[in-house]
Amino acid sequence: MHAVALSQPRTSRDLGLLEQMYRLRARVFAQRLGWVACKGERECDEFDALEPTYILAIDEQSNVVGCARLLPACGPTMLQTLFSCLLGGGDTFHPHASMIESSRFCVDIDHCHGIEGRPLHLATRTMFAAIAEWSFLNGYNEIVTVTDVRLERLLNRSGWPMRRLGEPRLINETLSVAGVLAADQATVERICPADYHSEFVERVKVA
Repeated sequence: MHAVALSQPRTSRDLGLLEQMYRLRARVFAQRLGWVACKGERECDEFDALEPTYILAIDEQSNVVGCARLLPACGPTMLQTLFSCLLGGGDTFHPHASMIESSRFCVDIDHCHGIEGRPLHLATRTMFAAIAEWSFLNGYNEIVTVTDVRLERLLNRSGWPMRRLGEPRLINETLSVAGVLAADQATVERICPADYHSEFVERVKVA
């Protein structure tokens, strides 16, 4: 399993991976969770028109088994536009040029459960490492995100604790929370799976 980053698809492979990603998002966010409505078998929204970078976890058969979307936190973000209620009443959120937002994070539960070993855990950890690595390599030292408290616990157990920006609130029957994650070399080295690798242009040297 390895990670790729796509921003402006240039090849048929890139387009095929993005198509898999949109279909995975539809299965997770529309069909399984019921958070969004989508036409057909693809899920996309207005934030996909802002030239984001997509982080994808790819298995040995070139299946997209995990994805996330990254956008600069100083521009339009899901947190400020759709989930500002998670910021609480205090002055806790300070977007800056070195902060990026991660959204639409998911892994393919159905596909991963059909493989021997612990591929679901590996896909999640691969996504964590790839988001942190790409952000660090591209000049971002903080990642802001909205997630559910179960994934927050997994982040903490993985050695990537999240600083909450407010108290959890129930949104669409999901206990959700906003927070900030560090993106630096020490974090990447700490959370990488043993056999992690990416197709990013540069690489952090992981011991």
